[in-house]
Amino acid sequence: MFNTGKFAGKTAIITGASRGIGKEIALKLAKDGANIVVAAKTVTPHPKLPGTIYTAAEEIEKAGGKALAFAVDVRDEKSVNDCVQETVKKFGGVDILINNASAIALTGTLETEMKRYDLMHSINTRGTFLMSKTALPYLKQAKNPHILNISPPLVMDSLWFRSHVAYTMAKYGMSMCVLGMHEEFRQEGVAVNALWPLTAIWTAAMDMLSSGQGADGCRHPAIIADAAYAMLSRRSKEYTGHFAIDEDVLKEEGITDFNKYAVKQGAPLIADYFLPADRLKQFQLTIDDTKSKKRSASREAITKDVVSQEIDKVLKVVKAALSEELVKKLNGIFVFTVSGKVNRSISINLKEGTGSITEGKPEKADVEFSCSDEDFLRLFNGELSALVAFSMKKLQIKGNMQKAIALESLMKKLKKN
Repeated sequence: MFNTGKFAGKTAIITGASRGIGKEIALKLAKDGANIVVAAKTVTPHPKLPGTIYTAAEEIEKAGGKALAFAVDVRDEKSVNDCVQETVKKFGGVDILINNASAIALTGTLETEMKRYDLMHSINTRGTFLMSKTALPYLKQAKNPHILNISPPLVMDSLWFRSHVAYTMAKYGMSMCVLGMHEEFRQEGVAVNALWPLTAIWTAAMDMLSSGQGADGCRHPAIIADAAYAMLSRRSKEYTGHFAIDEDVLKEEGITDFNKYAVKQGAPLIADYFLPADRLKQFQLTIDDTKSKKRSASREAITKDVVSQEIDKVLKVVKAALSEELVKKLNGIFVFTVSGKVNRSISINLKEGTGSITEGKPEKADVEFSCSDEDFLRLFNGELSALVAFSMKKLQIKGNMQKAIALESLMKKLKKN
């Protein structure tokens, strides 16, 4: 999407803008000559995650904008108030607030430490509310004020709660701010909207979640930046209360070519979390629909021995891919319990040495998968997305969802070999 120049001189506060989606939106607005406040915590380089508020500010100014690097903790009221006051002092007001800062832990109830629970809720829900509350008196004075939360549609399906209820509650809290505030400030002309990606976005966070294995199925953060640019361009008095999906926003702008946003063009895309069921369906068959239908049609004729042999072939490919590097990245024990014509429990140990595959269940596993033998083969042959299978209740997942995501990324790499 082309820049129009309409954000020249406009002031945007963007939380979590030192890297990833926040920085990408900042750079997009900076090309118009916008004033950008990089409101984030990172002031010294992180050993694993690139970027600080200062390096982001440098990039923003090189792109054509003006920048204020402000170290802010969105959990702290004084820190947030100081950030907003310094913004007003330097740039004269606030036109846009983008609540992008977020914390994530895809763990079940028993595995979620309360300090991690508190962190997610303090940053995601409380931080969004606090930043909005503090900026609103100045936003109300702007000509076309917008609050944009990078948060999901409120899909009330137990699918999105059962494996990581603490994270979902915290992330949905950001969207509940949209649900309430858009109506509360409608008459004063302040737009409050949410934006969420249709697919996984390749950022430092996704790199961490997938142990560096999932880039091929992701899109670049540029798609979120372009969608945000389009939403913030709209009249605040008319466009408010929307839970938008990036691809839908850009289609409304006349964009039809989304291949340019793919990390690897032609690679099967990974669906993002928190999507409605009808949107997930488009990710169901990702590689060879014909092969899958043919296998299903002849399913009754396939013997137990043939199915077992097919599973053995898959495991042979997986075993050949095991390595010390993979063990270091995934560091987990994964168990697949398959049922149907063949009933087997298969353990993939990626915690020591070069990894191993054995039959049977260990005493303790990081992630347990349960599915039919047919869907097991479809998953490893690239015909079925694990997230879609999970959403359709074809695949049960218990344990650490972050490690489950990392394993699916490995599976995607195996499909190419």
